[in-house]
Amino acid sequence: MIDVTGNIFHLHNDKVSYLFYVMENKQLGHLYYGKNLGDIEEDDLNYLLQHNSKSAGTVKYSPEIKNFTLADHESEYPVYGSSDYRIGAIDVYKADEPWYLDFHYQSYTIENTKKRDLSFPTSYAQKDSETLVITLEDTEHQLRLLEYYTIFADNGAIVRSQKLINLGTEKVAIKNMMSGVITLPTADYDFLSLSGAWLKERHIKRRHIEQGVTSVESLKGASSHQQNPFVALVSNHADTNSGDIYAANLIYSGNFLSQVEVNEWDKARLSIGINPKYFEWQLDPEQSFQTPEAVLFYSGEGFNGLMTETHGFAENHVIDRKWKKEKRPIVFNNWEATYFDFNEDKLLSLAEAGKDLGMECFVLDDGWFGHRDDDRSSLGNWAVDKSKFPDGMQPFAEKIHQMGLEFGLWFEPEMVSPDTQMYQEHPDWVVRHPYKRVGIGRGQYVLDFANPEVVDAVYKQMKPTIAATKLDYIKWDMNRNITEAYSPYLKKMGRPQGEFFHRYILGVYALYQKILSDFPNILIEGCSGGGGRFDLGILFYSPQIWPSDDSDAIEKLDILTGTALAYPLSTFSNHVSAVPNDQVKRITPLAIRQTVSDFGPLGYELDLTKLDDGEKKAIKENVKFYKQNRQLLLHGHFQQLLTVDPDANEVSFGVVNDDQSESFIGFYRKLARPNSSVIKHLKVPFLSEDKHYAVGNERISGRVLKNIGLLEPFEFNGANLETAQVSGDYQSFMFHLKS
Repeated sequence: MIDVTGNIFHLHNDKVSYLFYVMENKQLGHLYYGKNLGDIEEDDLNYLLQHNSKSAGTVKYSPEIKNFTLADHESEYPVYGSSDYRIGAIDVYKADEPWYLDFHYQSYTIENTKKRDLSFPTSYAQKDSETLVITLEDTEHQLRLLEYYTIFADNGAIVRSQKLINLGTEKVAIKNMMSGVITLPTADYDFLSLSGAWLKERHIKRRHIEQGVTSVESLKGASSHQQNPFVALVSNHADTNSGDIYAANLIYSGNFLSQVEVNEWDKARLSIGINPKYFEWQLDPEQSFQTPEAVLFYSGEGFNGLMTETHGFAENHVIDRKWKKEKRPIVFNNWEATYFDFNEDKLLSLAEAGKDLGMECFVLDDGWFGHRDDDRSSLGNWAVDKSKFPDGMQPFAEKIHQMGLEFGLWFEPEMVSPDTQMYQEHPDWVVRHPYKRVGIGRGQYVLDFANPEVVDAVYKQMKPTIAATKLDYIKWDMNRNITEAYSPYLKKMGRPQGEFFHRYILGVYALYQKILSDFPNILIEGCSGGGGRFDLGILFYSPQIWPSDDSDAIEKLDILTGTALAYPLSTFSNHVSAVPNDQVKRITPLAIRQTVSDFGPLGYELDLTKLDDGEKKAIKENVKFYKQNRQLLLHGHFQQLLTVDPDANEVSFGVVNDDQSESFIGFYRKLARPNSSVIKHLKVPFLSEDKHYAVGNERISGRVLKNIGLLEPFEFNGANLETAQVSGDYQSFMFHLKS
């Protein structure tokens, strides 16, 4: 997978090629990333290296190298200001003095193993990966840079990261250190991002790029509701199943910057990494700093091709693979059924009702600890509320387990309320600047997870409850972003405050590591006010994430459409809730609420005791259906069947198994249309042309279904009442195709 010919490095598999080389100035220069080129001939390599002229209006890199400027060479890890005026990937200062770094190639090694280590989220491989490690040095500034490139046999992704080592005797300051950079030869692309807000996360936003900078970022201390690290450059002619798309994502959960810069010659430089704003890292002598891993994706097969790569990468090389085999339980969460108003008897009644309908895990959400009767108290006091559980949590958990259910609990470990002992005894454990006015959100403050003592204290409270209840499931929430980012701990340790945001997220990962090291079989569902931290860093520890606090089925269609560009269905925790929906007051049929939620980890979050017999029957039947088909609905190969359009009235997607013998396809129409066409077909590109499929009582060839399509369910159009299969707003239909 990695070939080295002279000073040229070629990473390739059946899907992609990535080429770079050692330039005349001994830095690394980029040549190509895209469709696999196979075994490249020597004449072709020499042809690719031709660069005998210099662009106009540029400055030569040095007097010694004729016609050489970094302005029109594409560096693998560019430095601003050394004849290249585009935004650089690394900025290092000594005191207030900027260093214009010059990393020269020294050597390389190739590693064949990539282990999974809970101390920090990275990609991993059990086999069939190779990692190229390039050593470069700037001898004048006494810095060593290690560049890591990983390629996997089964995926069209290249993973990049860097380690900077201080070889000198004095400390220096890193002000910027990005993780991934890729330059494309044209700017004929749209910039696609997953943007939104609380209750409407990860909607697709698309705009054409032109000379200048286009970017998305977060400075909230988390990847955020508003933006996501994942971005893509989509060729103007790309559609669902064809066209070039380049994408980037970050295996990281803190502040990020994802951007593309187009220069005067329409070269597009895409870069991604830790947001350099409010970032500074003090690099002491003989110490190192490691960037998070960036993942660069390429597909020449449009959006569905891209999702093949992003989904396969996340499931096989980020999420713990055991969760592809372990059963994801059908959850019943009490939150929207009770909110804070519950007692033990009420919860047991709900759990029993869920059990009768076939559910498998009862999750007790917020309100079980301290004196938590609203969202303004008790965070940081993880002792059981004896007014709600007189005998404690252990006997209650035993009753849940005796029903044959798994048991889960909600925690918000990164937060503290002013009324708790933790806050009153340790005011220096709170993130706040040393001035009078500080922000407060939801009546709570953020704990200083940059301080290892704080992380240890939180886990010391959590661990006895996890152990005593034999907990199966944790919902980890985080409802408040960071303001006035300042760490009393870093001040005490003499470290720059610019280290805070990164050290904070390292503290979050440290708590994950503690939990999963002691309780390796527990399923942790990530949550941050819903989808405020939906990223590959969290998925390294949590195989699924609560995608949004908006449980409305129609909004979930839009959220899923965007999320699925970057993350697999198995990560998208789906709950069926009551109507009118608590977030938007929309009333939708139970059918669409269930068929949307069947794609992904299924759950329910409504008062089961208020359902009528017909609703109970429908839920029981759906739960039975889901159990029979859980593996395919979670881990099947996912594709969109209609244009990826956030404003579309019709949405359709499906999953198919590995041998294309079985598929489920969901079809959804948000609003009814009068006098609609009776005959419309839905092409299913992922089926085998050599197979025949049962479609209801029909036997149809894959060739017809792939090239002409499924007959869409007949919509009531004002004249076909007797034959219409769907009617009214919020229509849904589930196709089951089996060869």
